[in-house]
Amino acid sequence: MRVVMAWVRDGRVGGELRVTALARVLVRPRWAGISPGDVLVVEAYVLAAVLLYGGLWRHLGSGYLVASMQDQNLFEWLFAAQAHAVAEGHNPLFSDLQNAPYGVNLMANTALPALAVPLAPVTLAFGPTVTWALVLTGGLAGTATAWYWLFSRHVVRSRVAAAVGAAFCGFAPPVISHAKAHPNFAATFLLPVIAIWLIRLPGARRPVLHGVGLGLLGALQVLIGEEILLIGVLAVAPYAIWFAVSRRRLPRQVVVGVATAAVVSCALIVYPLWLQFAGPQSYRSIEHGPTGNPLAAFVAYSGQSVGGLFTGGPGALAINGTEENAFFGWGLVVLVAALAIWLRADLPARIAASACGVAAVLSLGAEITLDGRPTGVPGPWTLLADLRLLESVLESRMALACVPAAGCLLAIATQRVLDAPRDRRFGPLPVRVAWAGVLVVALLPVAPVPYETMTRAPTPDFYAGGEWARWVDPGGTIVPVPLPEPLHAEALRWQVDAGMGFALPQGYFVGPAGEEQLGAYGAPKRPSSVLLDGVAATGQVPAVSDAERTHMVADLRFWRADSVVLTDGSPHQRELQTTLSALLGPGRPASDAWVWDVRPITR
Repeated sequence: MRVVMAWVRDGRVGGELRVTALARVLVRPRWAGISPGDVLVVEAYVLAAVLLYGGLWRHLGSGYLVASMQDQNLFEWLFAAQAHAVAEGHNPLFSDLQNAPYGVNLMANTALPALAVPLAPVTLAFGPTVTWALVLTGGLAGTATAWYWLFSRHVVRSRVAAAVGAAFCGFAPPVISHAKAHPNFAATFLLPVIAIWLIRLPGARRPVLHGVGLGLLGALQVLIGEEILLIGVLAVAPYAIWFAVSRRRLPRQVVVGVATAAVVSCALIVYPLWLQFAGPQSYRSIEHGPTGNPLAAFVAYSGQSVGGLFTGGPGALAINGTEENAFFGWGLVVLVAALAIWLRADLPARIAASACGVAAVLSLGAEITLDGRPTGVPGPWTLLADLRLLESVLESRMALACVPAAGCLLAIATQRVLDAPRDRRFGPLPVRVAWAGVLVVALLPVAPVPYETMTRAPTPDFYAGGEWARWVDPGGTIVPVPLPEPLHAEALRWQVDAGMGFALPQGYFVGPAGEEQLGAYGAPKRPSSVLLDGVAATGQVPAVSDAERTHMVADLRFWRADSVVLTDGSPHQRELQTTLSALLGPGRPASDAWVWDVRPITR
């Protein structure tokens, strides 16, 4: 490792460190075996993750993460739909179970196929809530473990130092915010593995084989979460470009390995990416509007942190509770800035500080704001905002790249402090005690608190008990009233509990809308859907004319509906039943629902 670092600092191919000499050096870990200390660290990460999701694990049959809004329903459906596709021998990257009759492009949504497909047996055997809990809990613990492995084998010597930095990487405020509802940002354990593969590439004895492994890792990360991979690449790109330009040439191992990795990864993901960007129900981009981090967001505290319990959380500094993408607090911001200056002579620290600064600045967005008030000063994101792919990225999420960078600085600084007794400039014990105090002051306020869990409403017996099967033909569509949408996606859970035996109109997903085919959440609403949503929201029964009846018939034919179902407990149930009877005639009671069999109309 020291030879490789010396070659990086020296920047020369010739001289004392020739490429031929470098080729014989395999980057080896400082201590390769797994020790009891390693096991204890990993166990601590797993325990911390389990405690965070304790309420969910205690009530897997009925538990629901409050802060996830409708995202738990969405991701459970995504896991169930892909497991159903695997069991039926269908394409797991596309589903016709939502958004009838068009279906949903799962690659154009955050479906995590690289996790959902291998975990399909778990989903089929125990249900998607177990898969949801496993991915979230394992994602946090696995991410911290992977960073621990990188830090302990390639950055610092001390297990304690590596554990401190990796714990921050796995449980930092932006990660914990997304881990309420976005498993694609919680399960980022492949990123440090990819970094390890890159670190070892200059000394690889078989660069082609090494490149195959790197390409496989890159493809898997794309199929778990390509946005976080893009964010990481953007953060390190300026340093990587400078490094490449300042060197005369790269070692043969690097060139061969990277080229092989590119070929392998492209071969593996060419179809998924074609489906995502050009396949059925793909879309051009998603317009979110300005979503940069206010400057105040960096020094505030997350609502899911210890500090947030006393400060009241982020307030209006984040667009919602799952997008608290900075919120490091004053203590940690000051500490990271001081460490970047103190450790500037150390190459890994310099790379980390560079990535942290780039990510933080880009996360400010196209216009810099203070505490939600625009300053009129354009941010660097203005140069990237209209580029393909980047136009759909929430700028504030760039701050996620600050997390591993800050964790790396914390690990290196802790190693320096632990080495202090061997340096006459420092006293032995007081320096360690002082550093422990600094870590407590900086990290305790941003430490996460357990997620709040509530008991979700049970699935209506009409779906859970199998009554639905009498009212739909194989492959047919049931129209639940009100129709499912991003703000009310409970029907997705009902469909899962019914064994995915029918399709749903509308739903919660991202798909194309309008002439420009821009991405939108949910399907464009049909006239009868708008009418029924109004009744559910206001309780006012509209005057139903032949025009509304004509719209209803046309919409039912468009959805290829077999039946319309109104379950007990629906909002303004009596008014909805009156409206549906005026549109379709009297319904029939079935279990805990009223059903209108519309197959004579739509067939």
